[in-house]
Amino acid sequence: MNDVRPGRLKVYLGAAPGVGKTYRMLDEGRRRAARGADVVVGFAECHGRPHTQAMLDGLEILPRTSCAHRGGQFEEMDLGAVLERRPQVAIVDEFAHSNVPGGGRNPKRWQDIEILLDSGIDVITALNIQHLESLNDVVEKITGVPQHETVPDEVVRRAEQIELVDMPPEGLRRRMAHGNIHAPEKIDAALANYFRPGNLTALRELALLWVADRVDEALQEYRFQHGIGRVWETRERVVVALTGGPEGDTLVRRAARIADRSAGGDLLAVHVARSDGLAAGVSHASLARQRRLVEDLGGSYHSVVGDDVATALVDFARAENATQLVLGTSRRGRSARLLSGPGTGDTVTELSGDIDVHRVTHERAGRGTLLPSGRRTLSTARMVAGPVAGLALPLLLTLALAQLRGTLNLTSEALLFLLAVVGVACIGGVVSAVIASVTASLLLNYWFIPPIGAFTLNNPNALLALAVFVVVAAVVAAVVDRSLRLSRRSARATAEAETMSSLAGSIVRGEATIPALLERTRETFGMDSAELVDEPPDGTGMTVVPAGPGAHLALSGRTLSSSERRVLAAFAAHVGSAVERARLAQAAAEVEPVRAADRLRTALLRAVGHDLRTPLAAGWAAVTSLRSRDIAFSPKDRDELLATADESMARLSRLVDNLLDLSRLEAGALTLNLRATTLEEVLPMALADVPGVQVAKVEEIPALLADPPLLERVIANLVGNAARHTPPGKRVLVTASALAGRVELRVVDRGPGLPADGRDQLFEPFQRLGDTDNTTGLGLGLALARGLTEAMNGTLTPEDTPGGGLTMVVSLPRAAGTVGAQPAEQIAGGA
Repeated sequence: MNDVRPGRLKVYLGAAPGVGKTYRMLDEGRRRAARGADVVVGFAECHGRPHTQAMLDGLEILPRTSCAHRGGQFEEMDLGAVLERRPQVAIVDEFAHSNVPGGGRNPKRWQDIEILLDSGIDVITALNIQHLESLNDVVEKITGVPQHETVPDEVVRRAEQIELVDMPPEGLRRRMAHGNIHAPEKIDAALANYFRPGNLTALRELALLWVADRVDEALQEYRFQHGIGRVWETRERVVVALTGGPEGDTLVRRAARIADRSAGGDLLAVHVARSDGLAAGVSHASLARQRRLVEDLGGSYHSVVGDDVATALVDFARAENATQLVLGTSRRGRSARLLSGPGTGDTVTELSGDIDVHRVTHERAGRGTLLPSGRRTLSTARMVAGPVAGLALPLLLTLALAQLRGTLNLTSEALLFLLAVVGVACIGGVVSAVIASVTASLLLNYWFIPPIGAFTLNNPNALLALAVFVVVAAVVAAVVDRSLRLSRRSARATAEAETMSSLAGSIVRGEATIPALLERTRETFGMDSAELVDEPPDGTGMTVVPAGPGAHLALSGRTLSSSERRVLAAFAAHVGSAVERARLAQAAAEVEPVRAADRLRTALLRAVGHDLRTPLAAGWAAVTSLRSRDIAFSPKDRDELLATADESMARLSRLVDNLLDLSRLEAGALTLNLRATTLEEVLPMALADVPGVQVAKVEEIPALLADPPLLERVIANLVGNAARHTPPGKRVLVTASALAGRVELRVVDRGPGLPADGRDQLFEPFQRLGDTDNTTGLGLGLALARGLTEAMNGTLTPEDTPGGGLTMVVSLPRAAGTVGAQPAEQIAGGA
């Protein structure tokens, strides 16, 4: 059993390179060392900045490990050395760095850092906002520079401390202009590209908002752990309550305006799915429209289950640390409010405490219908009013009819008493109806059935009247009670369907990840927490439901009713499906490399079976004929056979060389000799086998950084491929240009061109687009050309030729010593 305390992680987060993350990181290391802590520097990248380099003085620096990759030597952190040294604190720079293949046990440096943390070593590291996985595409849209090194957000969020290193854009640009970030020759290009004021402002805002969200998560966790229910107004959060009524659009827009008054305010819309009938009048189409409106306005939509709407709303607002709650004024009329008592809005205002409640008027206010309330079939008011009415209403009717004695006959008087009994039954149910029927029968017998003023219980007519009253009252009360129960059951089914519809909508919108489903479950049922466990916990008081084989959904908080458990089981089924999908995706990811290797092997066998056999057979036949003693060949025939053998062997040699080079590329074992190379040096040999190629003037093109033999192979393959697709009478064109520190070589053909959807397969080995077989070659030329180009730190991309055809563009870095700005990708890559 490992008793080692996990190490603590601290991350210095910056909005852009050059804000001072590494400086601050090393400064903290020096301060900790001065206080007696055992601090070592596992890896620190100073980028040639003297002030940052000076911060290393006095700190123990562990030697790095050197590794070779594609002909170059690279230095990486020596993870084994740090683990063997076992300091208290390790400083490891560049959290998102990708390790050189073969240079360590992990592909990413953040994985190395997790090993250090698991070993009990505290780690201080640094990271730019552009390297966060969730913001990677956003940063690329802002700056136009792709970032290939990323780290998952949840890895950074697990840090015990995240400190933002902030600097205003103008201050960072001044630092850049003074030469404190990049070398002088890179300054102008950097200020004009990545370090534009707008870019830096946007990146700074992204960093501030991301850190604010992280701080908010920590605050919520602290409030939960300490049972703090009152609102802390650290950030404006506006909750708007939606009922699915027509006033919802007005409420959402009003709440959005309130949230917009403070920078960083949050808008949350919530709908309470009730089980007491309130949900019966919900328009799901209106809710769906209002949900889209909320999301268009930058808010989030939530659905919770609650029998008491007011309590559910206030509980949700407190759980989200909301500062303001927006409600619509009641759609009920004045008379309906008098009969049913205070509505949801009044109750919410009474329960809200320190949450501000906004009651927004709308055109439907006071024009709705009475909505039933209360969890029981009959409300408390009706349960009290029923028996009282059962006694009082017959007495009042007796007083009224006594004044009209002689005007009505006994039949009319009996019908009026029956009507009173029916009314009491509608108000108070069966018990109240029985009380009213007994009271009405006795009063009718005493005051209106002769002899008046005396009970005549021996009269058959009196007994029949009493029986009729009791039966009618019981039947009417039973019908009313059954109607209310069916209404409640229907409302419960509607609420459950609405909740499941909300869950299904979340899945359709791509929120079906397991953490999102767990959060949706916790939020919907108003629980304190929801988690996925392998085994149900014992004796914890948690609600646990199965979520598939070997998985259980465990919720802590209030006790759920049986109907809520039924809905929870459906949620658990969705969570189980998500778990199963994740397992299948992981299994598919593990199988995919094997499938890819199998496809490559199959394609290789099919192609090699023909392309190697054809030149081999031709050469073999020529040599066999020459060795034959039965035929006397003329000198001309002998020369032709020798030429055939020579051509076949040369073709076979090229195929083998291509296969070997491709295998070296995939294994990362290709040796490079990068040096300043001119196009005049490589073009003659590259074009020797393809006559009639038109070459534009390349004498004025500066030298580029490349391996001459490999560049020659690239150009030869591209030109050969272009010649095969260029129609008779047309010539392949080779031209070049220099742009911002790079040299671009273009090989232009006038062939049929290539559709956009076929370009992904263009560079796959053993693929020949447009061919029905492999009789014209292995299809290795373009795959090898791209691999060799990328090995030389270049790119190979296809473009449409104006007027028809395809242009292959080779872009390589300009050789050192030539004048020109460096590309933005290189400028933004460090720090």
